[in-house]
Amino acid sequence: MDYMLGVDIGTTSTKSVLYDMKGQVVAYANAGYKLYQDIPDMAEEDPDDILDAVVEVMGQVIRKAKAQASEIKGVSFSSAMHSLILMDKNDQPLTRAITWADNRAAKYSDELKSNGLGAEIYAKTGTPIHPMAPLSKILWLRHERPDLFKQTKKFIDLKTYVFFKLFGVYKMEYSIASATGMFNIFKLDWEPQALDLLQITREQLPELVEPTATITGLKNQYSDILGISSKTPFIFGASDGVLSNLGINAIDPGVVAVTIGTSGAVRVVVDKPVVDPDGKLFCYALTKDKWVVGGPVNNGGIVFRWVKDQLFAPERITAEQMQVSTYDILTQIAEKIPAGSDGLLFHPYLGGERAPIWDAYARGSYFGLTRKHTRAHMVRAALEGIVYNLYVVMLTIEKITGKPKKIQATGGFARSSLWRQMLADIFEQPVTIPESFESSCLGAAVLGMYALGYVDDLSAVKNMIGVTNVHQPNPNNFEVYRELLPIWIRLSEILEPEYKEIAEFQKKHSN
Repeated sequence: MDYMLGVDIGTTSTKSVLYDMKGQVVAYANAGYKLYQDIPDMAEEDPDDILDAVVEVMGQVIRKAKAQASEIKGVSFSSAMHSLILMDKNDQPLTRAITWADNRAAKYSDELKSNGLGAEIYAKTGTPIHPMAPLSKILWLRHERPDLFKQTKKFIDLKTYVFFKLFGVYKMEYSIASATGMFNIFKLDWEPQALDLLQITREQLPELVEPTATITGLKNQYSDILGISSKTPFIFGASDGVLSNLGINAIDPGVVAVTIGTSGAVRVVVDKPVVDPDGKLFCYALTKDKWVVGGPVNNGGIVFRWVKDQLFAPERITAEQMQVSTYDILTQIAEKIPAGSDGLLFHPYLGGERAPIWDAYARGSYFGLTRKHTRAHMVRAALEGIVYNLYVVMLTIEKITGKPKKIQATGGFARSSLWRQMLADIFEQPVTIPESFESSCLGAAVLGMYALGYVDDLSAVKNMIGVTNVHQPNPNNFEVYRELLPIWIRLSEILEPEYKEIAEFQKKHSN
């Protein structure tokens, strides 16, 4: 057998899937790691914990499959975006990995937005100005941790760190680079204006390579642990979001991918880089010839988890006793409530928000509560609020790419028939659910197959995603949502000026 290994370095865990050359899953492994949130707005991880997880899951799938070294034809990588690690002159980390969810650079993002410089840089980089981006993080560190800033030899991300440890080189592919806020997506090079702002040099950043670039020469210590040859090609790959599009075959023009895991995103592939005049959408590379326009949301499954933990403690106990999922029980409860939750609206901004409002201070709210409303209404309204938010992101994308021709949905929520139907009803379009397992891993594997010549075109993925399910919109439901959505959108605009005030109050009075 010949195998391709797809590895996805995620925010909460690293996944690895071993595929045969037809895209069939042979073995799977997953390893999690700790997220450090020692102080408000912090979200960091230990890069060596992640390196260990990468090595662990790769070794696990190879051993599970009893694969021989000669059968592993390539290893291709997906990774979460926006992470930042500072490396010193001895190539040791000065910091933990500062993740996309870290919000400590909010002040500097605000300054970039207000002085107009942010808009100029966005127009060249396609990365919205937000604390998630390494651009803002480095600016924050330069001002508030000048000791660390001055000691920094290289500013890198998690995937670059893993490749450095495995191969001893600092290289970053276009896809991860295009999410830093420092990469000119039109020139495929580091953007001088961004570097000047940060007072760093291009020598302090990794060497840029294409997502399909390969490297060999795996260090012996890792080749021995993994049981693979040091000559096995590793493909640099791309970011998790764009590879998820590839992994569910949402790579043709007009085919929109909607993903909800812990967070979420709406994305569509275009054939050349493009930016949003309002600065609300990202544009990230899949390859140098395929680009992904979209908007990420902070608040997806994490909102459902909050509802479960804070409002449904008795059901959690029942679920444990029955050995079923609490989420399944909550979904059954929500299904008994009519579309629109009898006029109860929820803005799901429990952890600030990226698209569509790009406000790190945003906070959640229920609106329209009456004595008639129950916990069941509250859970359904929360799920609807998540989808309303995604729909507004889609409206923003439509201005750039036109009406979607097809919607493909993926992520943990896609397992819920209620959520799939809700998506079709609110978007007023059929929603297709591909049976793609770990779509970012599959996307990485297919990109690897393409890079090594095992497939002629990325469209080969269409034969690998398995059965699809289609949900049609219910006219009765979308009529209700048509009435409620304008109210939801207006409320969002009315509340926005108050978000910073309440966020600062909460920070001031937090324990």
